[in-house]
Amino acid sequence: MMVVEGERSMEEGLLKLQNQNDASDCRITSCVILSTFVAICGSFSFGVATGYTSGAEIGIMKDMGLSIAEFSAFGSFSTLGAAVGALFSGKMAIMLGRRGTMWVSNILCITGWLSIAFAKDVLWLDFGRISSGMGIGLISYVVPVYIAEITPKHVRGTFTFSNQLLQNAGIAMVYFCGNFLNWRMMALLGALPCVIQAVGLFFVPESPRWLAKVGTDKELENSLLRLRGRDADISREVSEIQLMTKMIDSDSKSSFGDLIQRKYRHTLVVGIGLMLIQQFSGSAAVIYYASTIFRKAGFSVAIGSTILGLFMIPKAMIGLILVDKWGRRPLLLTSAFGMSITCMLLGLAFALQKMQLLPELTPVFTFICVTLYVATYAIGVGGLPWVIMSEIFPMNIKVTAGSLVTLASWSSSSIVTYAFNFLFEWSTQGTFYIFGAIGGGAFLFIWLLVPETKGLSLEEIQISLTGQSDEKSHM
Repeated sequence: MMVVEGERSMEEGLLKLQNQNDASDCRITSCVILSTFVAICGSFSFGVATGYTSGAEIGIMKDMGLSIAEFSAFGSFSTLGAAVGALFSGKMAIMLGRRGTMWVSNILCITGWLSIAFAKDVLWLDFGRISSGMGIGLISYVVPVYIAEITPKHVRGTFTFSNQLLQNAGIAMVYFCGNFLNWRMMALLGALPCVIQAVGLFFVPESPRWLAKVGTDKELENSLLRLRGRDADISREVSEIQLMTKMIDSDSKSSFGDLIQRKYRHTLVVGIGLMLIQQFSGSAAVIYYASTIFRKAGFSVAIGSTILGLFMIPKAMIGLILVDKWGRRPLLLTSAFGMSITCMLLGLAFALQKMQLLPELTPVFTFICVTLYVATYAIGVGGLPWVIMSEIFPMNIKVTAGSLVTLASWSSSSIVTYAFNFLFEWSTQGTFYIFGAIGGGAFLFIWLLVPETKGLSLEEIQISLTGQSDEKSHM
């Protein structure tokens, strides 16, 4: 009973703090902007790795003499490496901190990109792809978590979504530059943002919530003062973070056994479900192998890749602008619906091509559908699963839950990227009908299970998702 009373008093104290107004919550300082920029430099390298196989396919296969199976393996090794990195991402983020984990990811990514750039045979290519993939697995977890933990709640979605914007910038660079740069030079460009991030990390603060977790109160205050401004009153935010940290520390320590507790089941289902939706709805296949799709449809690869590359950043800006205005759920629902419809239309286009109907229109129709698919993917399903993952898990399970969710994302992505070429050879239209059906299921999943987190602090989100179950378990 004493434990229950203590937890209830801490919850009451936290709610009182959250009901107070604090002008510092609304401030966006230069330190927040710089810290976010440094973090998302890794996201640019993430994007380069994602689009690399599309921009470099012809050059690598010709210069290195790779078969379709060998190139498919090369493409999937990035996601396989990312799955390995995801296994250690959460634990590393709690042991080394958010900045320390980003430094490790930089070492892995730079090593991987240099290995690809100077590869003499397929073994060096595959090693480089796995190494950079492991770094990306760390980036995919720690970057959105770090940004979510340092930004004010009223702009948290926008700042965290910038992770997706820089990923799209990396993809756009590969699509556009792949027309005139060789694959070795593009690999060197993939390493450049990691070098910039490695230097920039010396000038940004550590996550205040991680500092509260490891018990360094003075460093917590110093970090918040840098992020909110030296003249800001941070007392309420410090108390709020410390109270929430005590609540979750008194609840349980982080282990995989904690994840099966009833109060965490909803958050875990949402986190893993969104990642599976993101991959099995075909996003990795379309982005990794856009050039293959264009070639199969009879559309110019150079024109298609260039236009798609130019389109990448503006369409990601739409989600960046709307995420804290519309909210997470409306964007996710719109995105899933649009992806499902465009995949069905892509299936129809290839079916018409197979029946030799409207041969002069199907290539252009295919290109339009791919462009619309990428656009609808970018405004929601592309980036918001990572935003929501960074928001819904309390600190005491963020390590294990975040690692598990990231692992689910990359392992499923590895399956899709490896299997796509074989599925495409089996049935071009059937492949996209499958993706379309999964997109329809994704719409229902989001409608029924995914909560809205817009405008809430991390502590408010976590209480709303686990508080009711806590009360039931105490009764």
